Amino acid sequence: MRETPSDLPSKILYDLESRHFVSDKKSLASAIDLTATKYRTRKQFMTDFTALHMMVVTLRCNHKCEYCQVSSEDDDAVRFDMKEDTARKIVDCIFLSPSPHIKIEFQGGEPLLNWDAIVATVIYAEELNQSVKKNLSFVICSNLTALTEEHLVFIKEHNIDLSTSLDGSKCLHDKYRLTRNDTSSYDAYIDNLSMARTALGNDKIGALMTATGDSLGLFPEIIDEYIERGFDGMFFRSLNPYGDASANKKELDYPMAEFVSAYKDGLDYIIQKNKDGVYFVEFFATLLLKRILTPFSTGFVDLQSPAGAGISGVIYDYNGDVYPADEGRMLARMGNERFKMGNVITTSYKSIFHGDVLKELVSKSCVECMPRCTSCAYRAYCGSDPIRNYLETGDVVGKRPRSPFCERQLAIFDFLFEKLRRADTDEMDVFWSWITKRSLEGIKNEEATRAAEQAV
Repeated sequence: MRETPSDLPSKILYDLESRHFVSDKKSLASAIDLTATKYRTRKQFMTDFTALHMMVVTLRCNHKCEYCQVSSEDDDAVRFDMKEDTARKIVDCIFLSPSPHIKIEFQGGEPLLNWDAIVATVIYAEELNQSVKKNLSFVICSNLTALTEEHLVFIKEHNIDLSTSLDGSKCLHDKYRLTRNDTSSYDAYIDNLSMARTALGNDKIGALMTATGDSLGLFPEIIDEYIERGFDGMFFRSLNPYGDASANKKELDYPMAEFVSAYKDGLDYIIQKNKDGVYFVEFFATLLLKRILTPFSTGFVDLQSPAGAGISGVIYDYNGDVYPADEGRMLARMGNERFKMGNVITTSYKSIFHGDVLKELVSKSCVECMPRCTSCAYRAYCGSDPIRNYLETGDVVGKRPRSPFCERQLAIFDFLFEKLRRADTDEMDVFWSWITKRSLEGIKNEEATRAAEQAV
């Protein structure tokens, strides 16, 4: 709080006051109220408990990816399919959530291999929602290679989104995304992507990539592949140390510093693409920038405090077991059920979501009171990953800042804040176009209009 008029230039002073870094006595109460409102807005995700519900309808998969996080089963291992009565029990549990927004995401394995369970879930959920009236949506996470026109008719009728995986060019995609029948995963993916786009449109299909050591130096080429295939954004994702990715660690792993270096090169390449007139988003940077430049919360579990595991999202295994996050299920597949919250067939909703597992995760994942996080300059924009902490250290709190999570976060925050400090007009326009989901031209036109009005 400033006692007397400051010697700072008035524009800087007004900027600091508008962002509540400084205040005079007269406006102090108002500044505190506004800051509290921003803080409540940042924590809004806790009031929408729990919105994302992931269902593993099968562990079967027609692929045997070398970095598969869940160690999928052969495509004929039907004993790992979710039964329809289990699916209905899960939907009953989902609709007990107080959240007005419910997203059901079908995962695997390859979920399309248990199509009957998807159909039964969607129809039953829609029937329940006729009386509950929640904002209900569905996503299928698929490699697309088992997709048929019959599937697309149902997907379109029920307004279901598709989330897919594309690692880059044919050479990169086929090297680690191996099919069980030894055919090209990339060729089948591209053919079915085209079929899906024709039926659903471009905006109903998104894609993720997984970075391997072979792809780290090729991010610009991977970006070009995404643009050529009609995607308007991507998420640079490093390997997770679960399942087959852990078993094949010697072959697949790389230092986090190398991933961060590739990330920086990729982000700069994407920014330049936008400057050249190609609207294309890097989603992780957008999440971070939204947290830095706005008071709004994001749905990304790893950027929440307390961690969003179990609060923002939860996952149901094929047999009805419940875990706070996919990482908990992956750990269970590796033989450790440390984070199992219960089972929808034998455990009540209250016991699942008010049990010891979730209470521990909440109490030990608040960055505001975690060792070292409390003094971190980026604390307000970051989060924690308690399950990965446990995997790496045997403790949900973990050891920061030496963890790979912190190494990645700190380096990317440094990179973004250097760009914000430099405040290049063109880069800032690109960032705001990503945050607001508007074209770069629209952002520039708005600024030109505002400048003209101020001149008058």
